[in-house]
Amino acid sequence: MKLLPLLVVFLGVTSSAFANVIVSAPTSNETLSTSATYSATANTTTCSKGVSAMGIYVDNRLAYTVSGTKLNTTLTLTPGKHNTVVQEWDFCGGSTTTAIPVTVAVVASVAVISPVNKSTVSGLVSFVATATSNCPSGVAAMGVYVENKLAYRVTGARLHTQIPLTPGEQNVVVQEWDGCGGSTTTPVAVTVTGTTIKNIQAASNWYSWAQLAPTYQDCNNPCTGVTWGMKQGIKSPSLSGNATQVSLGGTTPWSDVLYANHLIGPFSSQGMPDVGQTMLAGLHNFSYDADFYMTNVKKTQAMEFDINWFMNTVGMTFGTECRVEGGNEWDIWDNAEARWVPTGVACNPLENEWNHVTINVQRQADNTLLYQSITLNGVTSILNKTGASFTVPANWYGITVNYQMDGDQHQTSVASYVDNLNFTYW
Repeated sequence: MKLLPLLVVFLGVTSSAFANVIVSAPTSNETLSTSATYSATANTTTCSKGVSAMGIYVDNRLAYTVSGTKLNTTLTLTPGKHNTVVQEWDFCGGSTTTAIPVTVAVVASVAVISPVNKSTVSGLVSFVATATSNCPSGVAAMGVYVENKLAYRVTGARLHTQIPLTPGEQNVVVQEWDGCGGSTTTPVAVTVTGTTIKNIQAASNWYSWAQLAPTYQDCNNPCTGVTWGMKQGIKSPSLSGNATQVSLGGTTPWSDVLYANHLIGPFSSQGMPDVGQTMLAGLHNFSYDADFYMTNVKKTQAMEFDINWFMNTVGMTFGTECRVEGGNEWDIWDNAEARWVPTGVACNPLENEWNHVTINVQRQADNTLLYQSITLNGVTSILNKTGASFTVPANWYGITVNYQMDGDQHQTSVASYVDNLNFTYW
């Protein structure tokens, strides 16, 4: 019975004779960012002179030392699992350790400069973003997802491009991929209005040609048998105070005059030459919107409102004409057969009054044409008629719009006014 207290006393003495490393941060098996703060203290009862220094080992390599019994420092660790050890050394040559295994997560971010989240943007949206990552290999690539489909990808940590988006509310995602196999995303919500080029009737760089019947080959002014002219800046009749007058006359029946303006690509009147040819491939939807005023509508064979798209030898002419003297009907252009096709939709423009026309078309994914709808003076007719494209020279590139007047069997002199000619694309 007398041995038990002695044993307790003996054990108590031996248990208090030790060195101790107490680590308050980080905790064992903690997941950290690249900056890991280490805080620890040490004491010893095995050396009367006390603790001389403390240090931190990272994966068996000494990363930090400090004199004394306290340690407080921040280390930068690479992503992944690390075996870290906090150690004390005493003045008697002894040491004690405490193991602190940690995991460093890959931390990355995507900063989207443009577009601003929850902003209203045009159809051709400028995307500007940068990315950072603590992955040792850095950011490998960045991309933009539109409607859950990758629309653009570039190597490196910077992104700067233009992507056409469909009008309406769109949720897009800008993503980075790092060299460690990880990725980070930043969602951006935008409301898309489509890109609209306004008042094209007042723009510079309009080109015009006559088309002599019966071959309808382009003929530059002067052209025997056809007279035509364009005057800009007309204040009356005008809705905006900046209308354009177009006239047609001559002696050769059934002859036409064609006015064209290059919007995107070479000879652009809008300052959009698109030298790198990055815009057109992503554009699929087009809207031609204008006001027109006819002084002698019953003596006009037809008026044409056309959109042209050319790229990589593929040509599309979305030709839409209001045939008046020939039967008051809308026709659309068949590119493959090079002929006009009646739609069955009536076209009865007002004379000596302003008419408003909106034409919506689409370049489909397989480069076929889709004529969607025509609206004249508030009445919309759904067409949903498709057609094939045609082949053009390889150096043809861009988008143009046309306005054309067709002469009747007497080549009666006629005049029209165009105002608020706007073109929207996305």
